[in-house]
Amino acid sequence: MTTVDQTAPAQQWAPEPDLGTPAVQGTPPVRLTVDGRDVEVPAGTSVLRAAALAGVTVPKLCASDSLKAFGSCRMCLVEIEGARGVPASCTTPCTDGMVVATQTDQVRRLRRQVMELYLSDHPADCAGCARGNCEMQAMAVQVGAAEVRFGPGRTHLDPTAYDATNPYFDYDPSACIVCSRCVRACGEIQGTFALTVEGRGFDSRITPGGTDFLSSECVSCGACVQACPTSALQERSVVELGMPTRVVDTTCAYCGVGCSFRAEVQGEGPDTRVVRMVPSKSGGANEGHSCVKGRFAYGYASHADRQLHPMVRDSLEDPWQVVSWTEAIDRVAAGFRALQAEHGVGAIGGISSSRCTNEEVYVVQKLVRAAFGNNNVDTCARVCHSPTGYGLNQAFGTSAGTQDFASVEQADVVLLIGANPTDAHPVFASRLKRRLRTGARIIVADPRRIDLVHGPHVEAAHHLQVRPGTNVAFVNAMAHVVVTEGLADERFLRERCENVEGYLAFISRPEHSPEATEEITGIPAAELRAAARLYGSAGNAAIYYGLGVTEHSQGSTMVMGMANLAMVTGNLGREGVGVNPLRGQNNVQGSCDMGSFPHELPGYRHVSRDEVRGIYERLWGRTLDPRPGLRIPNMFDAALTGTFRGLYVQGEDIAQSDPNTQHVEAALRAMDLVVVQDLFLNETARFAHVFLPGTSFLEKDGTFTNAERRINRVRPVFAPRQGKDEWQITCDIGRAMGYDMGYAGAHEIMDEIAATTPTFAGVSFARLDAEGSMQWPVTEAAPHGTPTMHVGEFVRGKGNLVETVYVPTTERTTRRFPLVLTTGRILTQYNVGAQTRRTSNNTWHPEDVLEIHPADAEVRGIATGDLVELSSRVGRTTLRAEVSERMPAGVVYTTFHHPVTGANVVTTENSDWATNCPEYKVTAVQVEVANARGETDREAAARELAGRR
Repeated sequence: MTTVDQTAPAQQWAPEPDLGTPAVQGTPPVRLTVDGRDVEVPAGTSVLRAAALAGVTVPKLCASDSLKAFGSCRMCLVEIEGARGVPASCTTPCTDGMVVATQTDQVRRLRRQVMELYLSDHPADCAGCARGNCEMQAMAVQVGAAEVRFGPGRTHLDPTAYDATNPYFDYDPSACIVCSRCVRACGEIQGTFALTVEGRGFDSRITPGGTDFLSSECVSCGACVQACPTSALQERSVVELGMPTRVVDTTCAYCGVGCSFRAEVQGEGPDTRVVRMVPSKSGGANEGHSCVKGRFAYGYASHADRQLHPMVRDSLEDPWQVVSWTEAIDRVAAGFRALQAEHGVGAIGGISSSRCTNEEVYVVQKLVRAAFGNNNVDTCARVCHSPTGYGLNQAFGTSAGTQDFASVEQADVVLLIGANPTDAHPVFASRLKRRLRTGARIIVADPRRIDLVHGPHVEAAHHLQVRPGTNVAFVNAMAHVVVTEGLADERFLRERCENVEGYLAFISRPEHSPEATEEITGIPAAELRAAARLYGSAGNAAIYYGLGVTEHSQGSTMVMGMANLAMVTGNLGREGVGVNPLRGQNNVQGSCDMGSFPHELPGYRHVSRDEVRGIYERLWGRTLDPRPGLRIPNMFDAALTGTFRGLYVQGEDIAQSDPNTQHVEAALRAMDLVVVQDLFLNETARFAHVFLPGTSFLEKDGTFTNAERRINRVRPVFAPRQGKDEWQITCDIGRAMGYDMGYAGAHEIMDEIAATTPTFAGVSFARLDAEGSMQWPVTEAAPHGTPTMHVGEFVRGKGNLVETVYVPTTERTTRRFPLVLTTGRILTQYNVGAQTRRTSNNTWHPEDVLEIHPADAEVRGIATGDLVELSSRVGRTTLRAEVSERMPAGVVYTTFHHPVTGANVVTTENSDWATNCPEYKVTAVQVEVANARGETDREAAARELAGRR
């Protein structure tokens, strides 16, 4: 029976309150009177916002509390005692003792006249007005504009101007009042500047750069749609379904930004339909902004490919058979018990999902440790950010980033390494671009020329095209300049760090100078010195990084190298600084927090610690193994040697996401029992014997933890379509194996997490519902959470400066494989594409392509659009080429969102020395025009999969 926590029930739909203009902070308070009501606000607050805070509604059309005051619509006119005229309240700052009147006869008359002018150019048969989602209609009623005495305008008379090219929203200029809210949202919030106003007077119109929306630079973030006060920009879902009737607050299930959303829905129970997803202005991570994925790409939850029934088969050649939940669970439990009886307790294991909730992940590791009786549990962080956990723990004593996202607003210099936020973390990227437009400077260290190197109103101070595989040599050279040129923070080092003298002697060696490393990194020495001086002399300098740091053979070393650089310059322990990983998946931080690594229990405590195991042994009633279990790569190797025989995979497509696909597939094929729990029959399910249908984020009850350690509630919009919560499925397996976890709801799982994990001590569903979100650690000393870590002292006491010796990767280019392949993501697709490929996001990215420099393309006779063969020492695949100067000569780039391409067919098993994180970013390859030949096994499997869909 499904249990849905009712601590925060859905509310009747209403738009979020809008106070007209943004809040002002950091100024002394002033008192004023609005329509006889006293109100106190910070000096500089607009009269419009003060009125709203006093409970007085002032009409407005161009104003929004997410945009700077504009003062164009003239609807918010007021009278101010002692002042001349009738100023716009949105652009008038409050002063102490001000007396404001918002409803005088003169003000009402002027508003009615202004509204009549707007209505004269607004269609009488406006569909938005009929639906009730046009602010014009409500405003006309409010100001009493019962008739229009002016002649009709002209902008709505051209039906050919209607733009339906975007798959998610339409532009109807007939309903547009040219208030410019959409233009300002595109610039101020998103930072794309794709929209503009053309023409004057009645000829004025909004245009996406003189073309249609699909062809323009628009990134479909939805900010313009959300800002529009009419139905000129409108979601198609609202047009098709009508307005929502209730709202559920939840959290996006895509990247590690962790945006808060209002799921606006119609209906109850099985008839529930999502009308739209609207980013919540109260969201701590996103503050009302979103990207194309979170805002629009939720349709996969109801896609026809969704599997809603358990299925089993005896062999991989047999067809799937639908069975009951009881039969499927019994098959799993009996199979796992039999394998352990024959091959030993360590013959089985589990992989948890970074797309599942903290509660769902917690019970998976509990199942493995308490029911399986071993520590053979791992998670997808193994192949992305495990070096982050190791490196930051060694340096600072905790396995997480140091700041909240808002901290970047206080940064003077940002060092961005191996990350492409505009594609992979777009909402954070918008926040970063806003800071850059107001004066901060950015250093981009990336072999690829990402958008932040040069874009609208953004220009990198330095683009350091570091050669793939040489990150450690690069960061050592940065620190060398800081130390040898007297830019180090000696007081911080003396008071806050240990191993100082040894590290300073190490980093000062001549072999770490930019001149000595230039041949290694490919970065001109003068350019690197200038960048290091900029970072080292900044008031506040922050490091943000991504998988271009961690997915290397020296990923852990590089993380410690960045920590060294931050400590040497004293850029820790306050806002605007820090070392900040941009986590890839929505709950990759949480999956690590919950003990999903084979050597750690929840809270990053080693399994060998008797006192920590004792906590769980007393609570769980089982003796726990003090020895670390198998990592994912170890599981694969053991499967091929015959000692690892069964695997429970929760929500991870390891056959597509892990390196050296042929090796992974061989390991899966060698196992006797593979259990896949997911939404769709993915690539891994081709090797499964039992398939257990999972739940989408719209059905989950629990929490996600984002890249800034922010714990957000995930609330069910409707009950699980397949009949069970995911945590219940895991618990059912445990019960069938003789271990009953016995939770009444997801809230009880969080209560257990809080009772056993010090950093989560103050967390509960009730507190999260009351406070919105909290950043761990949430403790008695920090009852509301910790936005900034390591204030005053590090978690480990003193920061640990580690000597980071550069060791070249063993993956080298050769005459046979002369190019280096590196991989990444694109804005409109996500991870292995299981979700986004089942939405209209395919409009923008229907296939993975290979970016290749013109020089490399020319010598191979390759042009854009050509089918090329990409080969490495472990495999080959075929995809289309895109000739581009974004990559330097000698380096090629592709994404990994489509299984038909299967980019990981060519990536190798080279991995980080400390964590086994695969070296996805450095693979020696060759690229050739594809010859006519028979299809590969991989292509045949992809074709078969496409046929099943």
